Amino acid sequence: MFICVTGMPGAGKTEIARRLAVRLKAVLLSMGDFVRREALRRGLDSSMENLIRLGNELREKMGPDAVAKLILSQVSGDGLYVIDGVRSLEEVETFKNRGNVVLIAVHSSPRERFRRLSSRGRADDPKSYHEFLERDIKELRLGLGNVIAMADVIVTNEGKDIDSVTAEALELIRGFLSDVPTDSDL
Repeated sequence: MFICVTGMPGAGKTEIARRLAVRLKAVLLSMGDFVRREALRRGLDSSMENLIRLGNELREKMGPDAVAKLILSQVSGDGLYVIDGVRSLEEVETFKNRGNVVLIAVHSSPRERFRRLSSRGRADDPKSYHEFLERDIKELRLGLGNVIAMADVIVTNEGKDIDSVTAEALELIRGFLSDVPTDSDL
């Protein structure tokens, strides 16, 4: 089973995905980290421009679900996986072809997302609000808005502590996970 976590940059999807993986004793796989590792392997720095260019190159060579295919090449056998950073419906379909999928979208306002990204300090984070908006448009052109719209579960990560948001997400997906024990069930 795959719990695919999506959301705009800075919404908190990586933190939610990490916490869900811990609570569910699942394997966490990050699509963004995979692209960053591939950039390093090729001797590229992890600037936003390089990561977008590399992601586009992978999609041109392997199709719009390229990163999902590469992630699945690391999946062996059955189990529960939390996938951080799904960006297109083609990627969702690729995971569905391999197993059951629960799609969870994490939402935060643009103002809050920009604040988070500005303070995060990663090389691919936007340096200005204009750059932030350009990045959002690029993500939406990839189909991220469609993925968010098709989510089975949506949580808002704003004005609440991260533990509350994680608990809410876990409660909302519990029906999809009826056969999967959590740490609170043990």
